[in-house]
Amino acid sequence: MSNIPQPPSETKILGTFASLVGLLGIFLYFTGWLYRWAYYSFFQLEIIRLDFPIRSFLFVPIQVCLGDFWAFGRTALVAIATIILIKFTLWLLQPLNTLEGNQSNQGRSRLREFAQKLHRSLIARTLRSLAEVFPQSLRNDTIIVTWLLVALFWLARIQGTIDARRDAINDTSLLPVITFVTPEKSSVLGRNLDNLFLDPSLEGYRIIGDKGLFDYLRGRETNDVVTPENTRVWRLLLENNGWFYLFPALPPKADRDQRPPVLAIRANGSGELMILSPDYTKPDSK
Repeated sequence: MSNIPQPPSETKILGTFASLVGLLGIFLYFTGWLYRWAYYSFFQLEIIRLDFPIRSFLFVPIQVCLGDFWAFGRTALVAIATIILIKFTLWLLQPLNTLEGNQSNQGRSRLREFAQKLHRSLIARTLRSLAEVFPQSLRNDTIIVTWLLVALFWLARIQGTIDARRDAINDTSLLPVITFVTPEKSSVLGRNLDNLFLDPSLEGYRIIGDKGLFDYLRGRETNDVVTPENTRVWRLLLENNGWFYLFPALPPKADRDQRPPVLAIRANGSGELMILSPDYTKPDSK
């Protein structure tokens, strides 16, 4: 019998460490991407059309898991639930003859009987059939990684939506208040600094889409903090790929499903303007 040289233990440790670091990087990027997807989807923006450096996604999970006390508590609960689900799934996929029981104890016997019924159920048999697609050496790892990805998906989605809702409300927003000054005729929306009540000329402009939304925003381009119930404050959501994304923050008593319209203005002064809204304007909208 020939002796095959085994790699040194240090090499095995380094290989395992490199694998863990690579897997951790995938989890961090996955969580960061989903968080931003949920956050900007709240404002009708698609993450795939925004330009963020890859390294920035690796730091976003800190906000998802440790952003505040509630985020930390939610992460702890999800971690406990994920561990339970992983153990339950691994147990459910075991062959029936591997179940242990103690017939001398009536409670154990009833528990064993329930476990056997669960293992014989159609769902359990289907799951075991699907699990046989994967090699035995990868089966457990696949189950663990799958449940971890599911947990990270919901954590990132929930936290992204919560943070977007917070920033959309004027009283709780962490986004900066903006004053955006453009040359004359560089944007179809905007007030004349010499006369805020004078509507700029629309000659030479064309429109496609919801004119009611344009009419709704025209005349509301400046902040209004005189009446608390009708407070209007413009905030900067994002500057990305040569576009400025602005929106009027929502009042504190806004409906849970209410979303602010977002103005996308080309930064090169070409006059291009997009208005993004979750819904079209109704005939009775003011």
